[in-house]
Amino acid sequence: MNVRRRILHVDDDPEITDLVAAYLADYGYETTPIHDPTQVIQQLPKFQERVVLLDIDMPRINGLQLLTEIKEFDGAVQVVMLTGLVTMTTVLQSLRMGAEACFFKPITDIEPVVNGLEACFRKIERWWATLDDLTRRRKTEAESTAATVDSRMAQAAL
Repeated sequence: MNVRRRILHVDDDPEITDLVAAYLADYGYETTPIHDPTQVIQQLPKFQERVVLLDIDMPRINGLQLLTEIKEFDGAVQVVMLTGLVTMTTVLQSLRMGAEACFFKPITDIEPVVNGLEACFRKIERWWATLDDLTRRRKTEAESTAATVDSRMAQAAL
């Protein structure tokens, strides 16, 4: 299954979301910006992006708090932190809370961010492949069970 390369980018600074969108467009990504972090949980189901690029230092809600809310809403959403808050604590907290990676602004090299995003999309593709395999196995089991029941019923009728 080919997953669309769409990303929800949450940052209170429109200049950052515009800059990152331009960088990532060169790699085939499409970003949807949200500048009000309090709107993310409401908007997430509408956009259906499976990857979120998330700032930490934002007004009204901290990105780490929002990371927790996103994971509680849907633990399969992949979150990559992109922040100017450069501390060991920031990195460790975000990774412990379920972020896939943490990168820092200003962006001097987009390649590590792209690699982190690619890892997220590979993880999503593996997840979908596992679900597809499970669905096929259950269908095969159900068909096998139905055939066995039909066979036993036919034998009993004789």
